[in-house]
Amino acid sequence: MVNFAPSNRRRMRREVQRDNMTLDRYNKMKKMKSTKHKDFQRSRFLTGWSILLYGLLLCASSCRHQPVPSTSPEMETYERFFAENIDSVALAPRPLRAKIQERITLTQDSLVRYLYLSMTLKTYLITAQYDSAWAVIRHIGRFIQSQSPSARLADLRSDCLNMAGNLYSRTGYSDSARLAFHQAYLWRMQGLQKKVVPDILINLADACNRLGRLDEGAAWYRRALYLCDSLQLPSTHKYPIYYGLGQIYVTLRDFDQCDYYFNLAARYYDQMMPYEKYIYLNNRGTSYYYRDEYLKAMNYFQQVIRLAGEYPDMRFELNLARLNLSDCYLRLGEADSASFYMQVCRPFFEEMGVTTALYYLDTQTIELALLKSDLIQARQTLLQSVTPPGIDPEMLYIRYNYLRQFFEKTGDYYRAYRYQSKSRRLDDSIRNERVSMRTADLALRYQQDSTLLAHRVQIREAENEVLLLRQTQLIVLVIAIIILLLAGFIYMYSKKKRALLQAESRRQISSLRLENIRSRLSPHFIFNVLNQEIANPQPQAADTALPLLVKLMRRNLELAEQLSVTLAEELDFVNTYIDLERRSMGPLFHFHLYTADNVLPECQLIPSMLIQIPVENALKHALRGKEGERNLWINIHRTPDGQCHIEITDNGGGYRPHSPSRGTGTGMKVVMQTIQILNSRNNEHIDVNVHDVSLPCGETGCQVSFTIPSDYRYKI
Repeated sequence: MVNFAPSNRRRMRREVQRDNMTLDRYNKMKKMKSTKHKDFQRSRFLTGWSILLYGLLLCASSCRHQPVPSTSPEMETYERFFAENIDSVALAPRPLRAKIQERITLTQDSLVRYLYLSMTLKTYLITAQYDSAWAVIRHIGRFIQSQSPSARLADLRSDCLNMAGNLYSRTGYSDSARLAFHQAYLWRMQGLQKKVVPDILINLADACNRLGRLDEGAAWYRRALYLCDSLQLPSTHKYPIYYGLGQIYVTLRDFDQCDYYFNLAARYYDQMMPYEKYIYLNNRGTSYYYRDEYLKAMNYFQQVIRLAGEYPDMRFELNLARLNLSDCYLRLGEADSASFYMQVCRPFFEEMGVTTALYYLDTQTIELALLKSDLIQARQTLLQSVTPPGIDPEMLYIRYNYLRQFFEKTGDYYRAYRYQSKSRRLDDSIRNERVSMRTADLALRYQQDSTLLAHRVQIREAENEVLLLRQTQLIVLVIAIIILLLAGFIYMYSKKKRALLQAESRRQISSLRLENIRSRLSPHFIFNVLNQEIANPQPQAADTALPLLVKLMRRNLELAEQLSVTLAEELDFVNTYIDLERRSMGPLFHFHLYTADNVLPECQLIPSMLIQIPVENALKHALRGKEGERNLWINIHRTPDGQCHIEITDNGGGYRPHSPSRGTGTGMKVVMQTIQILNSRNNEHIDVNVHDVSLPCGETGCQVSFTIPSDYRYKI
């Protein structure tokens, strides 16, 4: 079974004369071997030619990606033309070439002209005009050498190297093809059109396959798959890779793997180009042939015949399918059908001079003659058949087995034994090479999988780090939200608590104001003043206490709603009160008021009743019942640190808690509560001190002192 590339059409004979159509055509199969007896029947499928066709198609498929947009109007025109006509490279190469030539003559931008020219390379390759293709490659190469390096030129150089690789493949220089494809890959990585890289890798894998490096070819195919995933290319770009890998595993007889990849490629059958369909169908049929499932293989080869019949340019593929189909009929023992297809395809291969195909036809003719027991025909074919140079070992293995059968039937057992020995040695060699190749493929797959796994582990670790970072950010965000909610709750709670405290403070202030009114001017005090006036009427109205009482009552109403008053207002109220009490205190009562020069009474604020209540207490509870001199001192000065210090001192014998005339203590309670409320609103507090003092005259007195900070505030 053979898998040839498509016909080279008019130049095929010239190509055959140059490289004998063998070394390049069957290198794909060079590493195969078969089992002892069944592979004697099956090992007729050769795959080198299909790989050549595969590379030809990939060179066209590499054009399917649109170039990177440019700001140049001519470049944009080229890109539109490229996108609209690239499919015509394989379907209508000559008309497309004529369109390109017209556009080249109308283009002013030199780079765009050479980009158009690079498209003609693909058309020359499709039409097998190799000399013209090489001339274009050299012309473009001279242009690239004269220009400064750029990404666009890297893409152009990669296109030329890719086409050169395909030309080397078509002319049998597989080593040069492999090198050209590898350089095309490296240059493309420096260019703009990264999406074309997988197609170049496919060509590189194909070149490795033709050199018998199937393991390396499979590795490049898989790298192309990884790049498709990395570049996020559509799945439609992967099917050439799938059936390329499938063909490799057919050669290695790993049918599970080949079916896996062929099934993946089959999903995109409707989207394939005609030559791509041919490659898929022919290689799929070959895989079933090697498994002795000849009916399934024939089904695929018949599909190839129907496909090739729709395209006049696919004569080579049509006759190749007939050749493969004849082999299937031979395996099934249907000699007439096999003979029919052999006779139909032989004239074409004789006309084209495809010596390898003719050699395989001679092999089938020998097998057909042996099947019919026509030893004369078998001998005649053996005598006329010429073994081409560089024939693939697989083909030699098949021929040795037929020679063994022939000499056994003719009774020449010595020569039969000799060919049997040759076939065994060749079979062992093929078997060893196939095992070595599969081992190398497994090693490369393991290496690539290990590398990929390491990359995936690194990616997973990075993802875990990102996830951990996001979780940390989320936790921090949640904690921040909780803190904000807690802060908001605390703020609202504090605000509510402050509101409650303010309400309580207002209630207390209201109570204090009522107490203030009662303490400043009690009814008892008013009645005493009035009784004194009634009992001791004065002839002159100015000498009576009534004007002072009226003044005191008016000032009491004015100051009743205030928590703070100026020192001058408080002292005026105290002086008025003392003047009213002076008559009842008698002539032995003496009032002393001292205000230091550094105190400004009109500017200094003090709590309301701060001086008046201690003065009233001193008069009522300390001095009123005292015998002898009754003295009351008020001393006001400013301390070195700026605080206002007020002292109210009497000589009434000191503080006596259990005295009958001590009173209820309501007045000082009002003063202390007022100071307490005000202190809660200030950082520095009013200091209050009540203690006994020893006077210079030897008496004991009570002293009430207040120290008021300089920046004390009186707002609630």
